[in-house]
Amino acid sequence: MAMYLPTLTRRTFLTRTAAFSAGAVLPVLGLRNAQAASIREFRLKASPGRTQLVPDTYGNTPVWAYNGTVPGPAIRVRQGDRIHVVIDNGLEEETTVHWHGVRTPNAMDGVPHLTQTPIAPGETFTYEFDAVDAGTYWYHPHLNSTVQVGRGLYGPLIIEESEPVRVDRELIWVLDDWRLTGDAAISDDFGNPHDLMHNGRIGNTVTVNGRVPESIAVRAGERIRLRLINAANARIFGLDFANLEPVVIALDGQPVTPHAPANGLVTLGPAMRVDLILDMTGRPGSRVSVVDRFYKGQEYRLVDLAYAEAALRKAAPDWPLELQDNPLAEPDLGDAIRHEVTFNGGMMGQMIMAEMGGSMGNEASGGMMGNMMNMMHGRGIWFINGKAATGHVMDPLLTVPRDSTCVLAMTNATAWHHPIHLHGHSFRVLSRNGLPTTHREWQDTVLMAPREKVEIAFVADNPGDWMFHCHILEHQAAGMMGVIRVSGKEERI
Repeated sequence: MAMYLPTLTRRTFLTRTAAFSAGAVLPVLGLRNAQAASIREFRLKASPGRTQLVPDTYGNTPVWAYNGTVPGPAIRVRQGDRIHVVIDNGLEEETTVHWHGVRTPNAMDGVPHLTQTPIAPGETFTYEFDAVDAGTYWYHPHLNSTVQVGRGLYGPLIIEESEPVRVDRELIWVLDDWRLTGDAAISDDFGNPHDLMHNGRIGNTVTVNGRVPESIAVRAGERIRLRLINAANARIFGLDFANLEPVVIALDGQPVTPHAPANGLVTLGPAMRVDLILDMTGRPGSRVSVVDRFYKGQEYRLVDLAYAEAALRKAAPDWPLELQDNPLAEPDLGDAIRHEVTFNGGMMGQMIMAEMGGSMGNEASGGMMGNMMNMMHGRGIWFINGKAATGHVMDPLLTVPRDSTCVLAMTNATAWHHPIHLHGHSFRVLSRNGLPTTHREWQDTVLMAPREKVEIAFVADNPGDWMFHCHILEHQAAGMMGVIRVSGKEERI
């Protein structure tokens, strides 16, 4: 199939002339119950469906979807609400739902066999947890996720602050890419050896909220809060907003000191989220292109921001940008438990390990020929501290006492990027390659470049067995996954 990345030269890619409204296309589930205002009830059904990902001339694409839409309905609650979500499994295989970035009790984390029995076809499961932290989150399966997420099972979860920043409008962009065939069907080559060994399943069609967009209507002088969610299996986005000077106010749902993005690009690895403030400073009637520049030589136009002829106001407002902090325990670095974690494997993995002064070890490699055979069979390709996961149930990579501070000194000894995600906790990113980070940002998924060393710290205050893995889903499926055990009695957080 031809490449359906929106490009700088094909400005009329869509046959429709109507502006694409990135905020309006997401259905929102749930109405506040007047008699029990703190309890929000929702129902999601995972089932096959069809949706219009690409221009009308190509027809609908068969997908798997929540409540028939891709993305699934936007679940929106307020901080402090209690959330009940009933999941109906209308698929012909088992599934679960993971609430990515949300500090749920362990039993509600949605990891098959580790925290719950999978939801069988035709069965239901009810997730129940408190909206502890305000921010931008999302939901997706954690079972056969390369396929289930790759076919469209995901949606945004927005937990509103009690005192949000003032803006004129809020937009959600759920970013994804798809590998489509000539008839706009999703290619069924999931888990092929090349994807597993290299940088994962990169698609040929990029969508915003389930459609290839052409333009989004804005007004000069308008202030927008833009919530970005990367739901792609493997694609990393590096968005250039031209001369708009976006301001980052939250990362992975957690407030951060407002700042301009590094190198002028808003970078999101798979599963990561960024909240931006965008002041529309262009001229009425003009257009500005948002360009993805992460992969050198493969830049493309994601979408145009099209200014209306009439301005909202003469200049951008001067409203405060800071968000209130969430109730996260501050790590005590003076009394921390330290662990070394090395990610290795993949194509060129042995060469990179040797270059960095280490080795994969006999258990991990089994010699060059054995390692290549593992790769060809889609197993034992990626490792954490020399071990490759074969499923969600395994001995813990490490065990930490409840309420202790844990510092993980992580090394990416591979030739590829890895967005590393820890369930059940947010962590501070302390340093990169030995240099302290500027903002000591809280995250739940940190993007590590090849050969990069990153230190993170968190308070292990949420008991249970928690997944710790690369969120390039093909890397996870091929071994880059482990369990961190927080010992102590489990309690509701």
